[in-house]
Amino acid sequence: MYEQIASNQKKTIALIIGFILLIATIGVALYVYYDNIFILILALGISIIMSAWSYFKGDKTILSISGARLIDPDKDLTHRKVKHLVDNLCITAGLPNPEVYIINDPSPNAFATGRDPKHSSIALTSGLIELLDKSELEGVIAHELSHIKNYDILWATVVVTLLGVVVLLSDWSMRFRFSRNNHTSSDKGQLIAVLAVFLIILSPLIARLVYFSISRKREYLADASGALLTRYPEGLASALKKLQTSPHKLKLANRATAALYIVNPFKNFSFSELFSTHPPIEKRIQKLNNMNV
Repeated sequence: MYEQIASNQKKTIALIIGFILLIATIGVALYVYYDNIFILILALGISIIMSAWSYFKGDKTILSISGARLIDPDKDLTHRKVKHLVDNLCITAGLPNPEVYIINDPSPNAFATGRDPKHSSIALTSGLIELLDKSELEGVIAHELSHIKNYDILWATVVVTLLGVVVLLSDWSMRFRFSRNNHTSSDKGQLIAVLAVFLIILSPLIARLVYFSISRKREYLADASGALLTRYPEGLASALKKLQTSPHKLKLANRATAALYIVNPFKNFSFSELFSTHPPIEKRIQKLNNMNV
């Protein structure tokens, strides 16, 4: 169990470093090709503003566009049971109690959001609460609490910001390229120009592949951490199996928030694992079943 957690943490750090090196390489390519760092400074400035908004207001924005509303344990018995499960697991995990939201949707799913454990929320769909038994629901909640404890949401903010920098740099540099004439007098200069354009065009694809890979690693880590929290990996494994076979699609799901959910809210999964925000459920179940706690 601990080996699985340590392995995923190391791989995620390596991927983040790779992301930063990619941005640095693009910056050098832009400077060499255009001999002008204005586009780089502008992209970084906008990305910083976007990052600040996502850090302080991103969680409420995500909850709003997902149709989530605060549970009312005083008026609803089901909400009260869910709140008790969350509170008990938080005591075990040593976490402050997050705000708990419900999404009125028959599709079983859940996600966590917030910048740190003191400013965190988890959201569960009504379909999830109705479909799962107690041990399975505990497994899902423990998975989401693990995202909070492992600061996965903060990691996601960093990665999305880096991805935004790459996309902005690529888009603006291509626009700038076609709006001016850039002449290179030497064969060496032409070669550098070709390599720079090639990198600028491919960088968004590379960045997205890195983002997808990080997202998948964090899901594996949350599975392992959640199983460690409940000491019953079979509960989460059983829940994932039920979520996989559910015929319902999440109504308010969108591509921007898809990576946050415990399973992909879209039923038409990518043709390749490389282009998926989530690892295959079969692999997740297999890893959980092979874990010793």
